[in-house]
Amino acid sequence: MKALVKLGGTLIDTLESRTRLTSEIAALVGGGERVVVVHGGGKQMTRFLTERGVESRFVNGLRVSTSEVIDALLKCLAGTVNHELVAAFTAAGCRAVGLSGLDASLVTAEQVSPELGATGRPVKVDTSLLNLLALRGFIPVVACIAGGAKGEIFNVNADQMAVGVASAYHAKRLYFLTDVDGVRDESGAIAPKLTVKDIDRLIASGVATGGMQAKLEAAKSALKSGVVEIIIAPGQRPGILASLAAGEAVGTRIIRGRS
Repeated sequence: MKALVKLGGTLIDTLESRTRLTSEIAALVGGGERVVVVHGGGKQMTRFLTERGVESRFVNGLRVSTSEVIDALLKCLAGTVNHELVAAFTAAGCRAVGLSGLDASLVTAEQVSPELGATGRPVKVDTSLLNLLALRGFIPVVACIAGGAKGEIFNVNADQMAVGVASAYHAKRLYFLTDVDGVRDESGAIAPKLTVKDIDRLIASGVATGGMQAKLEAAKSALKSGVVEIIIAPGQRPGILASLAAGEAVGTRIIRGRS
C-alpha cells in the first residue's frame, strides 16, 4: 500500500524526535508500505530568519514569502532540515533520498496572491521519480519547495504540498503527524472522526482557524483527489504510526462518508 507521512517542523526539531519518527516510518516500509515523506520546518525557518533580523509575517496561516524567506527556504528547509531527516533515516537502516519539489519537476506551483509574495499553491505534480524510488525501496524525503513554469521558486505550505503529492502518488492513507492531539470540536474535545460536512461546520463556526483551518482545507482536497483516509495525529506519541496502522482510535480520522 502507498502512504504519505507529513511531518511537522516542530516534531523534527530535535535529534531524539527525528530518531524515533524515522524508526517508526522505517517499520512501515519494512512492512511492505511504499512511503513518501513530506516535511515542514516552519519553526526552524522562523528561528533562522529571526537570527538574521527578518520578521516572519503570516496571512491566513500562510507565510508571506519575501526574497529573504526564499533564501532561508533553500538554506534551512531544503538544506539543514531535509538533510538531518535523511541522516536520521540512515541511522534507522533506511535508504532515504532528500528532495524538494524542484527536483525532476516534482511539484509545479503558481503564486497564491501578490500579498503573499513567492508563496505558491501546487498545480501539477509529477510522481515519476517518487514511484521509481519507492519501488526500489528508497524513502523519498520531500521539502515543501516548488518550481514555477517560468523558473520561479515558491514556498509551499507543507500541508498543501503533502496533499498534492499524496493525491498524485495515489496514496491510500495520508498521515499528518503534528504537535497537537487531533482536531478539536465545538466542545473542545478531540473529534475521533470527521467528514467534509463536519470540516465545513468547524471552519464556518470559527472553531478551526489559522494553521488548523489550512490543514482541514488541505484534507478536504485530498479526499476529493482520491485519498481514502487522512489522519491528523499526535506525532509526539511514541509508537503513533504503528497504532494508527492498527486502526487504534488516536487523533482524528477524516473520511468521505458519514461520521
